[in-house]
Amino acid sequence: MAEHADQIVPRKTYFTIYTVLMVCTYLTWQIAHFDLGALNTVAALTIAVFKAVLVMLFFMHVRHTRLAWAVVAGSVLWLAILLALTMSDFLTRGWSTRG
Repeated sequence: MAEHADQIVPRKTYFTIYTVLMVCTYLTWQIAHFDLGALNTVAALTIAVFKAVLVMLFFMHVRHTRLAWAVVAGSVLWLAILLALTMSDFLTRGWSTRG
């Protein structure tokens, strides 16, 4: 039962993570103003994934329990399945050009 014990996280940790999230938000906003071609999307998605992982680990307390890790792993697996099925449908359609 020690796995379900409450974890005491210092306030400094929350403020640090909040600051990092705000800096990442600012970076995303700045990247939108530069023309990096296809790298705009890659950079924005990289920052978004980094922010999502920070929120998941620290604010949702996923790093403290194995059950939470199992739920996250199952969710990522389900997302991968849905994306694979969507892309398999999208890539096998016969697209015609109009005009």
